[in-house]
Amino acid sequence: MQKTVVVSVTTYKRHSKYKKQYMVSKKFYAHSEDPSKFNIGDEVTITETKPMSKLKRWLVTSV
Repeated sequence: MQKTVVVSVTTYKRHSKYKKQYMVSKKFYAHSEDPSKFNIGDEVTITETKPMSKLKRWLVTSV
């Protein structure tokens, strides 16, 4: 995973019966030509592309 960035997207959902909010997160594996310029906590924009590997189907478009 030389040129791969793992992007985590966190959303909040509300339970239908108890009305309590809970957090749901999903990981996306995105391709980046220079992954060293990203740090933990950076917000990035990803777009869907053709599959590059088993898990990688996204491309980092902007920081």
